[in-house]
Amino acid sequence: MTRKQKKMVVRLIVSGIFFVLAIVLEKQASYSWIPFILAYLFAGYDIPLRACRNIIRGQIFDENFLMTVATMGAIVVGSLEEAVAVIMFYQVGELFSDYAVNRSRKSITDLMDINPEYANLLENGQERQVDPYQVQTGDTIVIRPGEKVPIDGIVIKGNSSLDTKALTGESMPMEVEEGDAVVSGSININGVLEVQTTRLFDDSTVSKILELVENASSRKARAENFITKFARVYTPVVVGLALVLSVVCPLVLGGGWGDWIYRACSFLVVSCPCALVISVPLSFFGGLGAASKHGILMKGSSFLEAMGNLDTVVFDKTGTLTTGQFKVTDVSPVHGSRETLLELAALGEHSSNHPIAVSVREAYGKEADLSRIGQVEEISGQGIHAQVEAEGTWRELYIGNKKLMDSCGVVIDTGAQVPGTTLYLSDGSQYLGTIVISDTVRSDVPEMLEGLKREGVKNLVMLTGDREEVGKIVASQIGITRVYGNLLPGDKVDKVEQLIREKTENGTLAFVGDGINDAPVLSRADVGIAMGGIGSDAAVEAADVVIMDDTPSKIVDAIRIARKTMGIVRQNIVFAIGVKILVLVLAALGYASMWAAVFGDVGVSVLAVLNAVRALSYKRG
Repeated sequence: MTRKQKKMVVRLIVSGIFFVLAIVLEKQASYSWIPFILAYLFAGYDIPLRACRNIIRGQIFDENFLMTVATMGAIVVGSLEEAVAVIMFYQVGELFSDYAVNRSRKSITDLMDINPEYANLLENGQERQVDPYQVQTGDTIVIRPGEKVPIDGIVIKGNSSLDTKALTGESMPMEVEEGDAVVSGSININGVLEVQTTRLFDDSTVSKILELVENASSRKARAENFITKFARVYTPVVVGLALVLSVVCPLVLGGGWGDWIYRACSFLVVSCPCALVISVPLSFFGGLGAASKHGILMKGSSFLEAMGNLDTVVFDKTGTLTTGQFKVTDVSPVHGSRETLLELAALGEHSSNHPIAVSVREAYGKEADLSRIGQVEEISGQGIHAQVEAEGTWRELYIGNKKLMDSCGVVIDTGAQVPGTTLYLSDGSQYLGTIVISDTVRSDVPEMLEGLKREGVKNLVMLTGDREEVGKIVASQIGITRVYGNLLPGDKVDKVEQLIREKTENGTLAFVGDGINDAPVLSRADVGIAMGGIGSDAAVEAADVVIMDDTPSKIVDAIRIARKTMGIVRQNIVFAIGVKILVLVLAALGYASMWAAVFGDVGVSVLAVLNAVRALSYKRG
């Protein structure tokens, strides 16, 4: 809870104490109006001030003006209890809404793990830590294992593996050596690198991603709150009619001035928007609470409304539709059996902690006989050369990419049969076969896609930084027909903007992602949905909806909760406005007393709140 929210809680508690004291003293002391006024001021002194400030700025008829006129009208006719209760209920509703929005939204820059804190600048053979902003183009920096790459550059010494998942969304580390480019935001895994910078920090990949997030956020259009829209019409009409009742009617129709002023005051009391300002925020808060119970964090009521109107959902591939965990999906021997090829690969990869090696050993599923493993040499950027004993004979085994096979003079007879990262194996100059390591589709994805279709989502689209042919194969397995591949973060934003232009007029577009590279497009979409458990801090911060336990099918639950909540909101709005119009008419005609006006306000509020509580209940179908 923020300091502002805590301050409001204290104000409401103090106001409540004065309110109770005033009710106790009301029939016993003539000065009971004093604690009523104090209660009013503690709860809502800022509302009249905001109304005056907005009037000066030309924004006359908003909810602050409406609240001020309604409560002041209640005070004028002596209904102090009503004035205080209305102002307190209004502030409670505002507090609930504000808390729901702000409890999980912090500054993106506070959580940006890719933002480097320092750079190791190498000058005259000496290293010193400096702020990345101090590094100039052409300077040499040193990056040790576990450190972030602070600035884009070219490797001039050393080789290593870089974790680029935060930037590309892909789990497989990137091998770099002398002459290769490195980008800021990636993490050095094992070797020491000396890098000559090619950009200033302001122009680096990290800064560009931050800039994309900020620009995308500024372009996102947010629907105005219904109460504000309603008040722009409702407030001037109600105030104008009250003036007509109190001034014009006595002059035109005759009758006592006191009677007409009483009718006008009753008119103002019943015009108090208590039912709306309480039930609408509480309905949204109930929907947000129901979503939270099911592991779905929504960052505000506007996103509930947007989720209820989804007609297009765009997915990132790796880590969202797929697990981001690599497994052996194909073993294709040329010589020998499948088991033999896998065994040789597991022996050769025994000492490596590379994700590919881990996947091979898991597929083999047995403890390696260390006596059968001789010298092992890691060839940077290519693979492994190992001496392995097989069938009583020591063999020179090469395991790696096509570049390694070319350097050994090995002719590759067959290609991989399935998409993924391909390991080629050779015994000297003899080609042995291939092993393919691929990402796997999440088991929950088919259920999610079927649920989205049942809920009326018409367009399902996949965007990926991976090769388009790989994306199409994954998409065909799960039933997505539109696929766009080879996309950088900026390309994804452009593609989403194109899809936004294509969607229906009243429909909304959601993007589902998990990586920092997804943060700009999460911000640009009508609704950004992040997979919270695996998602980067930046993606979770940029998103509007977070699936906390990485269960994609909960997107369907989010839609159903949103539609139920919006149904309740519409019911409350129609009910509250309908009853108020009826009582307003009766008050103007003199058939509704002040008590009837108060009942029309408070009674409607109670019923609307009871209806709003239903938004809290939701059971997965």
